[in-house]
Amino acid sequence: MSLKVDNAVAETKPRITLRELSAYFGPAFVASVAYIDPGNFASNIVGGARYGYTLLWVLLWSNVMAMLVQYLSAKLGIATGRTLPQSCREHFSRPMVWLLWVGAEVSAIATDLAEFLGAALGFYLLVGPYFLAHGMNRTSVMLLAALATTVFVFLLLALNQSGFRHFEGIIIALVSAIGFCYAIEIFLVHPDWTRAAHGVLVPHLNHETLYIAVAMLGATVMPHVIYLHSSLMQPRMTSFIERGVSSNLAKAEASSQLRNFRHRYLKFELIDIIVAMNGAWLINSAMLIMAAAALAGVPEATISKLEGAHETLGPLLGSLAQVAFAVALLCSGLSSSTIGVLAGQVVIEGFLEVKFPIYLRRLITVIPAIIVIAMGLDELKVLLLSQAVLSFGIPFALVPLLILTGRKSVMREFRNNRFTASAGWVVASLIIGLNCVLLWQMFGG
Repeated sequence: MSLKVDNAVAETKPRITLRELSAYFGPAFVASVAYIDPGNFASNIVGGARYGYTLLWVLLWSNVMAMLVQYLSAKLGIATGRTLPQSCREHFSRPMVWLLWVGAEVSAIATDLAEFLGAALGFYLLVGPYFLAHGMNRTSVMLLAALATTVFVFLLLALNQSGFRHFEGIIIALVSAIGFCYAIEIFLVHPDWTRAAHGVLVPHLNHETLYIAVAMLGATVMPHVIYLHSSLMQPRMTSFIERGVSSNLAKAEASSQLRNFRHRYLKFELIDIIVAMNGAWLINSAMLIMAAAALAGVPEATISKLEGAHETLGPLLGSLAQVAFAVALLCSGLSSSTIGVLAGQVVIEGFLEVKFPIYLRRLITVIPAIIVIAMGLDELKVLLLSQAVLSFGIPFALVPLLILTGRKSVMREFRNNRFTASAGWVVASLIIGLNCVLLWQMFGG
């Protein structure tokens, strides 16, 4: 787990070199997988098919929020050397820790369900027709796809155990594959760029679009990855600290180098976040634009399943569009399902201070998805519901993050300045307010 970075990284330098930056590129890309998971497919495609380009602005502002939130999570991990759940356990009361853990686990369950279903559906769209032609029914093929998904996720988890750089490389490759697939879709669909630009720049929201907008927000600002990003900082922190210990530096000199390293590491991670999150935003926008251009006006019954959207693309755009859609969904499901398991591990170990076998957690979290498949429930509706649930889980992660990063006793010189703190609380207030409006609409309006 060594890191190929000169000891000079510990010293403050006026310029950032590509060599140094490449050594620190990766954590934000791992986090960005959660922003282009199967839940995003569901909410973006339904949003584009039903309402055209009008909800593109939601993706833009969700991405701005996501960059701020991920930066704060990364900063907490760098400044404290702990994950967000570990910091919550250290600084909050026991009843509050238990409440936060329950909220985090509900979000983790919703996440695992959406991501595992998406990966299984991606397998089904690619190889399902072959098995259906040989006499298997849809439920049996989906269960077989679920088994294949489990095996591939186990392989990705094993890769992560062998070294974080290898794992980050595979995740970056999967994200690149999703982006490439949607570049093909956009090339084939010929969108109305004037209407798309209007949808990005001019907000439009009413009682009809609110549910999808909140689902899109929940699918973009993901609570579980807020916990995870603080953990993704730790391997490099540990590597630097171990090198410092082995070099037998004086305590004062080692402390100074560690402080300088943290400042420089945070600069690297900010660049990582800007590149990765904007890449995820472009992919999300491409999903919605494709749906708006190709699926607008298609009967509701047809797009009520991702499978129906996949089948519709064939006659409209050709078989290449269908293959690109299925491959993107599969890559999204496999990578995000793996990230979801890692996030769940960070949550349970951080809040409860227990060691829980990661492969056992994967087996346990497969159960809800298997039940959904076996009962023949509508995958798209389950995905949309899971994203709305995730939106309600955001405050359980975001509010503690804002409280901790605003405390000097926790962050020292890394404490949020007035502008950052204000922006963070505005984001939290907007999300909580939207959730309250959605609740009113669903149960009282």
